[in-house]
Amino acid sequence: MTRIIDLLNAAAARIGGETARLDAEVLLAHAMGCTRGDLLLNQQRSIDPQVYETMVKRRAAGEPVAHIVGSREFWSLDLIVTPDVLIPRPDSETLIEVALRLCDRPPTRILDLGTGSAALLLAALSEWTNATGLGIDASAAALAVAQANADRTGMAARAAFRLGDWGQGLEERFDLILCNPPYIGTSEALSDEVRDHEPAAALFAGADGLDDYRRILPQLAGLMTNDGLAVLEIGHRQGPALLALAAGHGLAATLHCDLAGRDRCVALRSG
Repeated sequence: MTRIIDLLNAAAARIGGETARLDAEVLLAHAMGCTRGDLLLNQQRSIDPQVYETMVKRRAAGEPVAHIVGSREFWSLDLIVTPDVLIPRPDSETLIEVALRLCDRPPTRILDLGTGSAALLLAALSEWTNATGLGIDASAAALAVAQANADRTGMAARAAFRLGDWGQGLEERFDLILCNPPYIGTSEALSDEVRDHEPAAALFAGADGLDDYRRILPQLAGLMTNDGLAVLEIGHRQGPALLALAAGHGLAATLHCDLAGRDRCVALRSG
């Protein structure tokens, strides 16, 4: 019988990179139908080496782990992930932390612009259990993933989804607006893993990465309630540009950092 420790060592060597061992463990746990913790605590399990070999081969070729296993955890929610949506990342949890800290009162209506997998909307709804929300996306395929995640997390009754172009045409006002728009400049370097496997429309936003902010910020005042809050993810070098854009549209803005101390989001209120 092939020992699990030997499988993991061989897989990590083939995968390479900073997260090679973690990737190998996550893939093996998925192949064996157990959690990573169970895998490490109980290594006396049988495994089909060929199934694992196929997964390791895909990872070694650069395919994201989330695409191989079909899911990713975000804010303690297990979310379906496909190549039609961005893979939810821990840095984006900063938006939920900031919203929890800055909301003057519990929001009852939440808007998620560019919802993708619905990670931000569902995380917010999991915190404010009396709220309902709307997710907007320009991709029908992404909205199908969002709906599946609302069903998966038991929040389908409180989350609706709609095809749309940012906030265009919306007449309702919301207490909280969340948004992780494209913010990568078209000439910026990206890892092959991201560039080759995640949707370009959700990554790139013109030469300076600010094109979608230029469209979203003018809409915000008309989408927020009087004491509403909008929290938008940004690139870590885009803080000064976002503050200037916000001021130009009469919005009061503050920057907030992720756990690594880098600017990660901008919080906005009507001026």
